Amino acid sequence: MLIGVTTESSGSADPARTIALLWGTRQLPRRGPRHALNSEQVITAAVEIADADKDLTSLSMRRVAESLGMGTMSLYTYVASRAELLEAMLDWVYGEAVAQLEKLNPKDWQKGLRQVASANWAMYLRHPWMLQIFTGRPPLGPNAIAKYDLELRVVDGIGLSDVEMDAAITLVHTHVAGVARRRVEAEQARRRTGITDNQWWQAAAPALAEVFDPARFPLADRVGKATGEAFQAAYDLEHEYAFGLDRLIEGLAALIRRPKGRATRRA
Repeated sequence: MLIGVTTESSGSADPARTIALLWGTRQLPRRGPRHALNSEQVITAAVEIADADKDLTSLSMRRVAESLGMGTMSLYTYVASRAELLEAMLDWVYGEAVAQLEKLNPKDWQKGLRQVASANWAMYLRHPWMLQIFTGRPPLGPNAIAKYDLELRVVDGIGLSDVEMDAAITLVHTHVAGVARRRVEAEQARRRTGITDNQWWQAAAPALAEVFDPARFPLADRVGKATGEAFQAAYDLEHEYAFGLDRLIEGLAALIRRPKGRATRRA
């Protein structure tokens, strides 16, 4: 399955039960000697399976239970549903990002935003299955909230309103996730076809040359050639990541320099 297709949605589990699980306030049933586990062990096992597969398609409660040497029904005493498990997995992974973000120096907001982007980039590449989950209703766990709080500190006090601070962090997240998704999709295409992007273009070029008329598509011809010469490929994801982040930061700097009292334009 292509990683670019969102297959799951965070926030589909019972929010009260999930919050109790994530914050450790849920009372677990008394456990016998065969099932002396805790919820964190269950979540860790699920993350390890998803990491190994780089995908959520085959992740199931039964598979997680089997990896822990327990019955599927016993697993439900720790995590109520697959939806709840996914939210717990997200919050678990956010904990890794928190460890990185705690090292931020918020005194230089531009450097700080680059570090925020880097932490999220590394997170998605380590756990590409995250890109299959729509997080419009984010897991409201301690790591998710700590991550958000640490990221906001980078843009606090630099001349943005609270709403603009939130939008700035969301913009960084959106850019990083978009390029990370293209990176993962490119890797999937290589594994699925057995050829690299360059090999694919080399195979396609002769056929395209027979039908392509530069006079009809002058801009596509000029820009395509320039890009190919610059990267020796049709695209370069590292350049996309850096270019987009640079423009994003420049745009925020211009917003900060706006005359005081001038409202941000709304669509």
